[in-house]
Amino acid sequence: MYEIWLAMNIAYEIAWDLWPALLPLALVWGAVMLINRKKLARVTTSTLVALAVLVALAAVLTLPSLSKSTLADMGYWVDWAALLGMAAGVGVAAAVLLWPVLALRQR
Repeated sequence: MYEIWLAMNIAYEIAWDLWPALLPLALVWGAVMLINRKKLARVTTSTLVALAVLVALAAVLTLPSLSKSTLADMGYWVDWAALLGMAAGVGVAAAVLLWPVLALRQR
């Protein structure tokens, strides 16, 4: 349980350091979502899920290299849980950011 609490605290501290970059991104995303709210409903869920899964799979393969590690070094279940959680977060973030882009491409 300690490892999970530690991971949550680390994620919070990283987000706290990055808020000046995250705030404008969130504001632009919110504005685009408001402008395209009618077109957003036309984007199929299967397209968004497929994109999120593809990005998450790519993240599973690339995230360990950011810490100069490999998948072979992942021996503890917490390592795998953290990797899969981070990859899922990257996939969801990609889907959320690509949703308005896909809506803009709708006719």
